[in-house]
This record gives sequence, structure tokens and C-alpha cells, in this order.
Amino acid sequence: MKVCVIRSGVVGLALLVVGAATAAERLTGPQIRQAFEGNTVTGLYSGSNLPFSEYHHRDGRALGHNRNVPNTDACWTTTDDAVCYYYGPPDKRRTYCFTIETSGALYVIRSRPSGRINGLARVEPGDPHDFSKKSENWFCDGLISQAPGRGKLASARSGKAAPGSDEGDAARLDTGR
Repeated sequence: MKVCVIRSGVVGLALLVVGAATAAERLTGPQIRQAFEGNTVTGLYSGSNLPFSEYHHRDGRALGHNRNVPNTDACWTTTDDAVCYYYGPPDKRRTYCFTIETSGALYVIRSRPSGRINGLARVEPGDPHDFSKKSENWFCDGLISQAPGRGKLASARSGKAAPGSDEGDAARLDTGR
């Protein structure tokens, strides 16, 4: 039932973006943090139409599920112009970064650096699905750059090392930013 409601809501929002495609606004990292932190991002992946829903905890954890598989180790952070997620311990870490565009209440999630639309979502205030009560605890170390095959993440615009790619982020995540 929940998946149908989520799917209907996102499909309805997607139809709105077709009529307002020129009104899409690309968010900066600070704008993404303001929209996501302490809230739940719920949507569907493009292509597969499988659901995702993650509560973006202030301590850096992404609680919820992807493709109906519960998160057990997901973390998030922002760079100058994107949101990045990482899953797993440093030796097996998978890292994904996305730019975010909005058109009304619709959030368009684009893979970075390809620009391909990865999914469509909406932001729900707070933790309406109680993911923080249902999830086990884990620690986000903030070291996205430790993902296999990745160097320091760089901002596409500035060429500087992005927040989330150095050891200083571990302290930032611990203090709630």
C-alpha cells in the first residue's frame, strides 16, 4: 500500500515537471543540506521505478531503504554542489553523488558526473516513517574519499576538494554539523 501511495505521489509530481521543465532550479550543496537534513527523501528510481525512502539524520546517517532493501550502513553528506551517499566499510565502500534540481515540490536527482536522471523524489518533513526508531545504529566516518577507486571528490565548479572528502568531516558529522 505504501509503495503505491509513494509511486502515485511521485508520478503525479513527475507530470508537474513536464509542464514546468523550464522552471527547474539546480540547488547548491548548502541548499540541498537545508532541504534534506532532518527530513525524509522519498521517490522512485528512473528506469526501474523501484522505491527509495531515506531519513537524512543530522548525524550523517541515511536511514530507510533503497529498492525495498533496508539500509544498514548508509551515510550522506554534501559538497559545494551535490549530495553524496556512501555505503559499507572503507575497504568495500560504494559512493554515489548527485546534483539536485527542484521544480515545485519535485526533486530531480541526477547522477554526477553523467547528469543522467537517477530518480524523482519529494521531501517529507521529519521522519514520518519512523526510520530512526526501526534502524540499527552505525557510525558515519565522513571519509567518502576512501571508496575503492576514488580519490578526493572535487567540486565540479571550483576544482577544490569538496567537503566530505577529508578527515575534518568525521568531526563535523560527530558534532551534528
